[in-house]
Amino acid sequence: MRYQVRHSTTYRSPNPVTIGYHQAHLAPRDTPGQRVVWHNLEISPTPHDRADHIDLYGNRFAYFSVEEPHEFFDVTATSEIEILKRRPLTNPIPSWEQARDLAEADPLVGDFVLPSRLVGIDAAAAEYGAKSFAPGRPLLECLTDLNHRIFLDFIYRPGWTTISTPISEVLATRSGVCQDFAHLAIACARSVGLAGRYVSGYIENIPAPGQTAMVGGDASHAWASVRDADGMWIDLDPTNGLIEPVSHITVAWGRDYSDVVPLKGVVTSVGGPTDMQVEVEVRRHRTATERRPRNSSQPDDDLAANRQV
Repeated sequence: MRYQVRHSTTYRSPNPVTIGYHQAHLAPRDTPGQRVVWHNLEISPTPHDRADHIDLYGNRFAYFSVEEPHEFFDVTATSEIEILKRRPLTNPIPSWEQARDLAEADPLVGDFVLPSRLVGIDAAAAEYGAKSFAPGRPLLECLTDLNHRIFLDFIYRPGWTTISTPISEVLATRSGVCQDFAHLAIACARSVGLAGRYVSGYIENIPAPGQTAMVGGDASHAWASVRDADGMWIDLDPTNGLIEPVSHITVAWGRDYSDVVPLKGVVTSVGGPTDMQVEVEVRRHRTATERRPRNSSQPDDDLAANRQV
């Protein structure tokens, strides 16, 4: 199945911005279950300087600067993604302790075991997660239970939290958005020594006729991923109650949201309120002969070879 993604972020300022430095994690990555057919990033005004890079975790990101006065700023990423045949689910037999022992012995996943900026040590999260991790219980069973509990116990409420809202407050109010629920799932996994990472991406928000749209597709989506005893990563989307979702589109992963912010930057301006508008469209590819837009770029071979750590 192929999907077309359009992610547009527009800023309007009452006073001119004289200079801006920005970083965008908007390029989907190739994974064993996903292939990037093409990706294009359009920026207005035209950047004075731009460079594409790969970060520590294998994510593609763009750095650019706009060095002319501007009151309007737009970044639009368009992509076509092919979701390939998914690999089988993790082995359902090994216990979560076996996955923990593997994570403890592998220095390459240390970043995903230790506390991070937005997923710190939280006693309330550890207590909440402990109910799913009984001694000797198979990891897949633990994660399925944890994912289902978050899905049932929490209310998806846009605007209720900010990205700086601590996990303890999300637990206390039982409300939040996909980023909050992903952070909570990761905190629960790390509290017992498992490797958990934050995944940003998209879900289909213009479903086929007769199908219901999933929750959280109005902007970029987020979910968690936990490493099993065989070194594979298990995706869990507590916002929608899904384990190993088949149609989620992966853009980037990191320790938490702060590693993969879709668009961030620093600007110089005299001030004043700025209006920001984000629009995301994800729909199934409708015509086999549709061409990619001009100036689009096919990923380089070494970039397309990125694999899960």
